[in-house]
Amino acid sequence: MMTHNPPHPGKVIRELCIEPLGLTVTAVAQGLDVSRKTLSTIINEKSNISPEMAVRLSIAFNTPSESWINLQSQYDLYKAELRRDELNVSHLIAA
Repeated sequence: MMTHNPPHPGKVIRELCIEPLGLTVTAVAQGLDVSRKTLSTIINEKSNISPEMAVRLSIAFNTPSESWINLQSQYDLYKAELRRDELNVSHLIAA
């Protein structure tokens, strides 16, 4: 049973890391050693956080890599659960 709609990790980066610190997307992208476009697609919720990006964010913001991966997993699972009824899967039982 779904209890809440978890935020996209990009929203978390934008609202808890970039904005409070008064940083620009360009400055953060440079600090992460990624293109501005790469970071932009994440914070605009168009791309997911990869394991490598999780490590980069961990280093840059002194956070656990796992927290970024967990945010992404929670978001992905929530979105998949929304489509549960569309899946043509049979319940399997032991023969």
